Amino acid sequence: MTDLQSWVAPTYDGLADLLASAPAETWDALSLCEKWQVRHVVAHVTMPARLTPAQFGAEMAAAGGDFTVLSDTVAARDASLPPADHLDALRSPVLHAWQPPGGGAAGALSHAVIHSLDVTVALGRSPVAPAEAVIALLDQLTASNGAWFGVQLTGVRLEAADTDWSWGSGNAVRADSGHLVALLSGRTLPDGRALPTSPPDLFPS
Repeated sequence: MTDLQSWVAPTYDGLADLLASAPAETWDALSLCEKWQVRHVVAHVTMPARLTPAQFGAEMAAAGGDFTVLSDTVAARDASLPPADHLDALRSPVLHAWQPPGGGAAGALSHAVIHSLDVTVALGRSPVAPAEAVIALLDQLTASNGAWFGVQLTGVRLEAADTDWSWGSGNAVRADSGHLVALLSGRTLPDGRALPTSPPDLFPS
């Protein structure tokens, strides 16, 4: 078995290298995360490098226990940090070793890869995550049949245009593997493509 955590550091380092060499206005470009610029995405993923567990707990308490509120608050506040601080945080060994509570290495990898793609796909750049990591995440997302992000995969066949990876049967959705991860993560691609979302369960068991 490949150590999924080993792909986290090169993903964040690759994102740091990309942004370090990009024009300054890149930080203000829109990402695939709704309403978030590139700087907001980076501020979000680098929280573990800036917040101690005690600070995170205080932020969570202030957000009323709602992680979405916490994420939006911290991203809005810390997005204004200097780019050099963001780059240092992306390269932080603390961030590279971090795992989300209960998520383990798989959660750490999905967080790194999906949010890095939020930036690279929006910018029209190649993925910074290792190709093997992108495929591993495709396998994880399809193994849940879209449940992670509530996308509907019934009657859908996914085909990667840059590898021989494929999954499912039905109407073909063909795109580069990184774009497929973005679609499976509930994102809308720059060309307007998106996977349908699953309807809410009106009668939960």
